[in-house]
Amino acid sequence: MSEIMQRTREIIESYNGPKLRIMEVCGTHTHEIFRLGIRNILPENIELISGPGCPVCVTPVDFIDEAVYLALERNALICTFGDLIRVPGTKKSLADARSEGATIKIVYTALDAIKVAQENPDREVVFLSVGFETTTPAVCLAIKNAKKLGIKNFSVLTANKTMPAAYQALKLSADAFLYPGHVNAITGVKVCEDLAEQGVSGVVAGFTAKELLTAIAVIVENAKKGKPYFVNCYPRVVKEQGNPSAVKVMEEVIEPCDSIWRGLGVIPNSGLKIREEYKEYDVRVKLDMPLIQGKPNPACRCGDVLQGKCKPCDCKVFGKVCTPLHPVGACMVSNEGACSAYYQYGRKD
Repeated sequence: MSEIMQRTREIIESYNGPKLRIMEVCGTHTHEIFRLGIRNILPENIELISGPGCPVCVTPVDFIDEAVYLALERNALICTFGDLIRVPGTKKSLADARSEGATIKIVYTALDAIKVAQENPDREVVFLSVGFETTTPAVCLAIKNAKKLGIKNFSVLTANKTMPAAYQALKLSADAFLYPGHVNAITGVKVCEDLAEQGVSGVVAGFTAKELLTAIAVIVENAKKGKPYFVNCYPRVVKEQGNPSAVKVMEEVIEPCDSIWRGLGVIPNSGLKIREEYKEYDVRVKLDMPLIQGKPNPACRCGDVLQGKCKPCDCKVFGKVCTPLHPVGACMVSNEGACSAYYQYGRKD
């Protein structure tokens, strides 16, 4: 172990101040921290809690029900990321819909869905757009390309969200945030700097053992000072201005709207909808979809997990009724979900 890493561990392991709650906003951070064994070296007065940084996990039941409706009632060809297929809706998942004859195709990007639309000119091809600032620019590019190419049978069901309003909603849930590096690579650091001025502390973290330990050590050192702070601990990727080109294409194609977050309810201006200029690619408008309101399974505590109110193992169905093979909630399905991480790595507390 290098001298710097040794010192970093000493800072963390020697912390003897008041309880310090750190929220890993990013689901990938949650899984990497488990995989690397970082939780095992933390003193009892440092607690890591999982936040709402898994896009599949915060997507409400309504969205799954809408996708199932499109697949079964409107005969749409659904293109989606793999994680969404097994997320339970009110009555059915997309996997259930597929077993009843719906056409569900796994793709890696929205651009792949355009190719599917070109290959199936007689079907409405709907891309299920779920994600934060990291993946949203690619969806916007796909919509622009579809318009440029004159593709008429391609549309998007949106559930895209942005993180700043969620930080505000959760600012009392933790003493500091581990901000997601890939999101800040797009947005830059101004939002985090503004939050620090408002009393919300946090650091941008990378994903290697060195980067994660450094970020936690920086939080520990700053916590001792008792003042709000922000530090970019991922400067090799996250630049002050972010990615202006990605931000520009998002501003052209989409605009803010109120959005429902699983467990958090409606957060004003935290969602993204397709602008009027591109409304022919908004499937809700294009197919004049009815309002669909879903009902989550009351046994599932995904919402509480996403707010840091409980740990996955506090849920009565965790690891019993709810497992990766038979998930009750989205947090057990997603590869970035907290419940999935706790289950995979055998965490019991």
